[in-house]
Amino acid sequence: MPIIGTTQKEDAIRLIVERITKAVCEQRLAPGTRLVEAQLVQAFSANRNHVRAALQRLALRKIVTIESNRGATVSAPSVNEAQDIFKARAIIECGVIELLSSTISVKAIDKLQKHLELEKKTIARGIRKDVIAASGEFHLLLARLTGNDVLAELLEDLLTRSSLILSLYQKDTGSNCGCDEHQSLIEALISKDKERAITYMNDHLKHIEQSLNLEFWTNKKVDLVQALKP
Repeated sequence: MPIIGTTQKEDAIRLIVERITKAVCEQRLAPGTRLVEAQLVQAFSANRNHVRAALQRLALRKIVTIESNRGATVSAPSVNEAQDIFKARAIIECGVIELLSSTISVKAIDKLQKHLELEKKTIARGIRKDVIAASGEFHLLLARLTGNDVLAELLEDLLTRSSLILSLYQKDTGSNCGCDEHQSLIEALISKDKERAITYMNDHLKHIEQSLNLEFWTNKKVDLVQALKP
């Protein structure tokens, strides 16, 4: 049997990661679903070591939770955790807006506008996980533009966790973190209207939270192999 090269191994692991992520984003895998190695090997016709490596990568991204004696499951943020994450985001992101309101440069505004155009193109393509990622990147870009690396690191962790919550629980693709609201934020920053910009950010985060249907997976059952079909 030929030895699988590094590239083939990486491709195999990446495929498993992408397929599980896609199944979660498209709400085909419920929070708490056990990801049984034998079933994953069958679903992907994959090497068991590749499956384990993929699960470890998904755990680092908080899409999967790995526990001793229980194995891997799709992460299941609770209602309280979801609410706490958005409260924490509001505190940090309103602080980010307050910092930027008086210091933002023309160059920084240009970066935000370019990202907004990229976001619109991503929404037009209609790939749900890419839309969620692009929307999160807008918020992370705001934090990075403050020049405060600690703020950006804290927000990046919160965005990873809230992206999972959006992937699991958002009611529909039309409820995504909206470009129109991002545009309003940029306009408020251009005018250096701190109070208006903070209000926009607060309202924007509330709208995202309100787009969640935290009861979506109640009493739903999943066939793991069926859910992971391409």
